[in-house]
Amino acid sequence: MADDGALGTPAIDGLDESSDGIAVAVVQFSPGPNASDNLENIRTFVAAAGGSGARLVVLPEYSHAFAGTLGDWVTSVAEPLEGEFVSSLIAIAAEHGVAIVAGMLERSDDLTRPFNTLVAVHPERGLVAHYRKVHLYDAFGATESSWISAGDPAAEAVVVELAGLRVGLQTCYDLRFPEVSRRLVDAGAQVLAIPSEWLAGPKKPHHWVALTAARAIENLCYVVAADQIAPVAVGMSRIISPLGETLIDMGQDAGIAIAFISPSALAAARAANPALDLRRYRVTP
Repeated sequence: MADDGALGTPAIDGLDESSDGIAVAVVQFSPGPNASDNLENIRTFVAAAGGSGARLVVLPEYSHAFAGTLGDWVTSVAEPLEGEFVSSLIAIAAEHGVAIVAGMLERSDDLTRPFNTLVAVHPERGLVAHYRKVHLYDAFGATESSWISAGDPAAEAVVVELAGLRVGLQTCYDLRFPEVSRRLVDAGAQVLAIPSEWLAGPKKPHHWVALTAARAIENLCYVVAADQIAPVAVGMSRIISPLGETLIDMGQDAGIAIAFISPSALAAARAANPALDLRRYRVTP
């Protein structure tokens, strides 16, 4: 990985490529307040990931734009789903033949508080899904709800097929609510994509590591968690296997890393530990 936001040579790590292994990239960087600049960085990251064989690229929360802290600026950069940011992602995905999951600020009916939204873009079908963050980060002294509108908790779980995988979408603070991940797995998710801006602070790296591993282990699924970097966030973007193995830990540097996700390995893990079938409770909104 390269320092100071430079891309460097992509790291390829994780499971050895199997007959059904699908290369998935996680991107770690620090978005700035200018959406155009962020799109150019995203284009570079996706080109490198696609050139290294990745078929799915997961980027951080607020990849569209971020200014270090939330504030009035969010209303000036928020866009509709039909806007330039998503249109550019569609073009980038098509150019490089990869699917993309990324975070953006989406205009809402409340002109002062946009949605914190994830978009999923297919290289051939364009925008195929979006998820509006349900659990806003009103904790550890932060008040995301002062600037952001929450998504509808009763909306259907967002699971979309990307690169031959069923991918469930959730965002950052949602990670602390295990029912979010379980609901996505109940809806068929094999992979949890978790774009994040996991704020730095005491014990926060420990929470990030523990919770991403827990969501993978308890749901017998892959976790692909893309974070921003210091000084705002903890970094440590990661890919976790259904048995809790850390396939990728990116540390603190900006860049990309790739691991192979294997549907057969996932099936084997679920056969060895049929906990999803043995449980006595279900999750409902």
